[in-house]
Amino acid sequence: MAVKVKRALISVSNKIGLLKFSEVLQSLGVEIVSTGGTYKQLSEAGLKVLRVEELTNFPEMMNGRLKTLHPNVHGAILADRSKPEHLEQASQAGMKLIDMVVVNLYPFKETVAKEGVTLQEAIENIDIGGPTMLRSAAKNHKSVAVVVDPEDYEKIADELVKNGGCINDSTLFALSIKAFQHTCEYDSVIFNWLSNRYSSLKETDYKDSGVFVRNYLKIDCTKAENEFIDTYGAHNIKDAQGNFNKSINLKFEKIKDLRYGENPHQKAAYYRYAGTGDECLAASVQLQGKELSFNNILDTNAAFAIVKEFESPTVAIIKHNNPCGVSCATTVTQAYFNAHGADPLSAFGGVVACNYKWTTDAARFMSDKFVEVLIAPDFEAEALDILKSRENLRVLKIKFNLAEHLSAIKSPGYISVYPDLKGIDGGLLVQDLDEGLASSEVLETVTAAKPSRSQIDDMLFAWQIIKNVKSNAILLAKNKTTTGVGTGQMSRVDSARLATEKAGENAKGSVLASDAYFPFTDAVEIALKAGIAAIIQPGGSVHDKDIIELCNKNSIPMVFTGKRHFKH
Repeated sequence: MAVKVKRALISVSNKIGLLKFSEVLQSLGVEIVSTGGTYKQLSEAGLKVLRVEELTNFPEMMNGRLKTLHPNVHGAILADRSKPEHLEQASQAGMKLIDMVVVNLYPFKETVAKEGVTLQEAIENIDIGGPTMLRSAAKNHKSVAVVVDPEDYEKIADELVKNGGCINDSTLFALSIKAFQHTCEYDSVIFNWLSNRYSSLKETDYKDSGVFVRNYLKIDCTKAENEFIDTYGAHNIKDAQGNFNKSINLKFEKIKDLRYGENPHQKAAYYRYAGTGDECLAASVQLQGKELSFNNILDTNAAFAIVKEFESPTVAIIKHNNPCGVSCATTVTQAYFNAHGADPLSAFGGVVACNYKWTTDAARFMSDKFVEVLIAPDFEAEALDILKSRENLRVLKIKFNLAEHLSAIKSPGYISVYPDLKGIDGGLLVQDLDEGLASSEVLETVTAAKPSRSQIDDMLFAWQIIKNVKSNAILLAKNKTTTGVGTGQMSRVDSARLATEKAGENAKGSVLASDAYFPFTDAVEIALKAGIAAIIQPGGSVHDKDIIELCNKNSIPMVFTGKRHFKH
């Protein structure tokens, strides 16, 4: 089965390749019907073209808003050629059947990307007739070819020439799917942009509508609320009250295909949120090195998630999505030296992230170490020269303003800008990211011994990191540097044992952070034997009293946070 193309309706905004394609159609005897600027271009090029008004017997009006929305257009597209009654009704109505629809839509995305675009300009670039024709043709794909992508012109022309003006069923079906994808994405862009405009609308703009819109449109929003609308609103994840919607509409754009996924037998690709800003990992720029792998990207994301929440120069080293060394210091070089020294064996082949400009001295220290990825907001020129000698080292520069980010996450009622999505078999789990800063004000000292100022600083440092460690998690820290990390164990006792063994002698005097409460005293007993000096944990166990008594017996201060940091 195939469709013989006798008449084509062409109406496009993107005219790349159109003239050559139209010439092929006309050489095959296809009658071309067109509108507006498309008609002008084709007729001026010497092609014989009918105006759409000659099919509709109805003039174009309302500044082009109304031209193809007519039964003589849509009946001519929708008539099912396999049904005699459809053909008879079309004939009685004087319809001239259309066998091909070549349409791409008003450039809404390109229009709203321009600086200073007004709402009215955007509205006028919302195509109505185009998507309607595409959907009509795609629905009736067994009878009509629908073409939305100029890149398809050449292969369609080749097929038409080869088949004497006919297009086969498999091509028709593939084109229909592409058309539905095109209209879906087009509507999504419109929805996203209009959602983002909520914060700029005035309640008075709609005062006569009888609808109280302030809560819905979030007028007089704080910066955090605006970011919430820009992200959650744009992707239809939450409503204006912060509740998750009954359905969500996520829009991603492919960055590139990856060599493979977590393992070589798994195909993989890299995407970013459509319309997302520049201050995110997906928008980072690779300055040198081999192509990023699936695992590189995951580990880099985990590493930068740690350092971006510290005010001082901070370096994190990630291995298999867990931190093996993190340190805050007065300089980037010292932070890297400390982080690497926390667990140099695990740091081999790791990913390094920094929240400050990468220094020349830090680059020199890295020069004899095997590192997969280095990411930072900026680099000293000499540091980049040194790093260039490591051809396989992937170096990423991320556009990131630390001061603005810290100001945002310190704001009352801060909402994580991007959601955390976890795919499951046949579905999706969605949650807020576990972002934000803890302060000493939320700590409840539950022991007789009170933590010192330096211990509190180390506790907050450890607590900030442990939310990025796979549960069950135990983390030891001293002088704002990790000394031991126990991660991903099925038993908190095993995590405590692993963390203290990793720390060795450095466990003495370290503080211990636990991502969840201790169900029994056993893990604490292991830590005390290793010489830990203070504990920070959520609290909430039925055995809290026993654990507090154990700490009091050993004169160890312990604080509760009242907040858990599971990471699965």
